[in-house]
Amino acid sequence: MYQYVSHRENQLLLPDDFFLPFGGKLNKENRWAKLAQLVPWAYAEGKYAKSFRNSFRGQKAVSIRVALGALIIQERLQLSDRETVQQIVENPYLQYFIGLEGYQDHPPFHPSLMTHFRKRLGEQVLREINEIIAVEAAKTTQDSDRDDEPKSGTKSKGKRTARRRSTSEEDQNQGVLLVDATCAPVDVAYPTDLNLLNEAREKLEDIIDTLHAPLVGHARKPRTYREKARKQFLAVAKQRRASGKVIRRAIGKQLQYVARNLHIIRNLVSRQPLTLLNRKQYRDLLVIQELYRQQRIMLERRSHQIEDRIVSISQPHVRPIVRGKAKARVEFGAKVSVSMVNGYAILERQSWDNFNEGVTLIEVLEAYKKRFGFYPKAVLADQIYRTRENRAFCKTHSIRLSGPALGRPVQGEEAAEQRRVARQDASERNAIEGKFGEGKRKYGLGRIRARLATTSETVIALQLLVMNLERRLRDLFVSLMKQLFAVKLPGSQTICVV
Repeated sequence: MYQYVSHRENQLLLPDDFFLPFGGKLNKENRWAKLAQLVPWAYAEGKYAKSFRNSFRGQKAVSIRVALGALIIQERLQLSDRETVQQIVENPYLQYFIGLEGYQDHPPFHPSLMTHFRKRLGEQVLREINEIIAVEAAKTTQDSDRDDEPKSGTKSKGKRTARRRSTSEEDQNQGVLLVDATCAPVDVAYPTDLNLLNEAREKLEDIIDTLHAPLVGHARKPRTYREKARKQFLAVAKQRRASGKVIRRAIGKQLQYVARNLHIIRNLVSRQPLTLLNRKQYRDLLVIQELYRQQRIMLERRSHQIEDRIVSISQPHVRPIVRGKAKARVEFGAKVSVSMVNGYAILERQSWDNFNEGVTLIEVLEAYKKRFGFYPKAVLADQIYRTRENRAFCKTHSIRLSGPALGRPVQGEEAAEQRRVARQDASERNAIEGKFGEGKRKYGLGRIRARLATTSETVIALQLLVMNLERRLRDLFVSLMKQLFAVKLPGSQTICVV
């Protein structure tokens, strides 16, 4: 049962009103106190309440302030579920952030509820919340940039104003859009065919033990040759540099053991129901059957590629994403397409299957117009986005797409100008690469620790939300510093001495 918070209770509690039993007051300038004012709690509550049934039975559900606040704390500090609850108990600022009215020395909820928070909020709700924060902050940044531009009063400022007016009359497009894609790797061991088959064989042996348990003393247990199979696997796995021929022969042997175990399970199922297996064992059995089919086909074809290839038995939704990077040519996780405006990132698409990010550009441009009311002036993207279809769309809507134009290269001063613009575009496009680096080094985007596909997608959306909130805090600090250190000069001119 979920109970809506009344309008009065939904008002943000001031830090001065937060009760501290040991005396004192919370600092209004604390980052968590300021962060609480940036999250659209009321909008999130309307989405969060829809995940509950319309019933007055059962225990009262945890509020959206506690659920979303705890998830933001976890991703911002990169904590486990248990450590997140422990940090909330020990820190009064974190308790204020999740909406408690006063300090308490006992956990506000059990750590196991963190999984339910991720499932109930979901990727779509977090994307909408993130979009609200990013669009509002981007618009505020654009308005402040216009205000910081010198007013008409000098000759140079008059020229800039006239040029800006003429540009706005000719073209209504505004802003610069950065687009790119990356992979969010999951926390799995690097998959090899031999290791996968060995893991599959061991799991099948456990399933055989479970199915044969009621028949102990009544029927002879089938032979699985598990010790012999283990020795054959270790004989190759421990070699520093095993040849391709040796590895191929070892894969063939492990496939034979897996096929034998699957045949034994089919015979046992004729006498014992599959209900003896728990949910995880039954799921693993279905995954291993598909894994065996794929590995058999690849062995016969002498290939390492197959459609929807399974690289993890525990996470069968994970796919290999070929990125061609110097550090890792192939990454294993979800592919994420992101757009960025004025330093704020918006999740456009994420998929566990590899996709060509170039086909998403028109969709991203239409989404930009829906958010801001106009198309961008320029789109900074790498070469994969510069298809003929995308170029034609950008030309139709007066959008400048970064990169060289099609056709014969120009010469002279025009060529020099194009090179200068290309260098400037490449320099500005580095911002989105830096955003990916920030997310992977600081916010966990480089290793997704969630296990399920849905919760992993929720974590990715949540990490972008946390990055935008942190960016918003930095922008507020910079604007405050500009106001504090601004100097008024004669002639209605203001400069900042920060």
